[in-house]
Amino acid sequence: MSLSVKLEVFEGPLDLLLHLIEKNKVDIYDIPIAGITDQYLDYVSRMETQDLDVVSDFLVMAATLLDIKSKMLLPPEVNEEGEEQDPREELVARLIEYKMYQYVSGELKDRQVDAQKALYKPPTIPAEVAEYEEPVDVKELLDGLTLRRLNQIFQSVLQRQTDKIDPVRSTFGTIKKEPFRVSVKIGSILTFAGKEKRFSFRQLLERQSDKVEIIVTFLAVLELMKMGHLKVSQENPDSEIELEAVAIEEISAEELEKILENEF
Repeated sequence: MSLSVKLEVFEGPLDLLLHLIEKNKVDIYDIPIAGITDQYLDYVSRMETQDLDVVSDFLVMAATLLDIKSKMLLPPEVNEEGEEQDPREELVARLIEYKMYQYVSGELKDRQVDAQKALYKPPTIPAEVAEYEEPVDVKELLDGLTLRRLNQIFQSVLQRQTDKIDPVRSTFGTIKKEPFRVSVKIGSILTFAGKEKRFSFRQLLERQSDKVEIIVTFLAVLELMKMGHLKVSQENPDSEIELEAVAIEEISAEELEKILENEF
């Protein structure tokens, strides 16, 4: 007749290790790895679960314990700082972290149980009571208020605004955008016309950033048309206004310099 043994159920290998440490009443920072390993392997050998994932986790921990046990039999390793390394150090850190999570989960579970005993009653205040606002007595509110007190309040508000001013940044100047000049815009249009040869008026205006620059561009186009360097054409009133560069290459250096120096 076979003897059946009922094993305790543990959530994982770390849970089993903590159980063995508490059962043997040993210091978690100084685990007797040989004895704990033998007890752990004895438990694993009697596991009857068919869940391969669960069994594999326990077997991985068993291999880790055997590895630590073998390293404990060898001379201790020394790190770069000349200190002896404990093979159990990483395992101890994992056990302490797992124990912390166990404690936190236990606290949360207790709070959940305590919260189940509490019942909350929804508010049943009548609407007229909830909307009631106590009337303000103006005489009582302004009692003792004088012109001197009003002046003090006014001065304190002014002082508060003064305190908000940054003594460093308040001295910074304002960077103003340089105004557009027709002479400079003529130069940029000549450069653009020299590359494109033929382009629409809309295409030229879409390259500008704001209304002022569009107006300056329009004046520059009119000046170039008057000088004979831009030819304008339009097939019908609804079509695009086309601009064509004329004799851009023939502009002399003196004429170009005169255009750029001229202010309109």
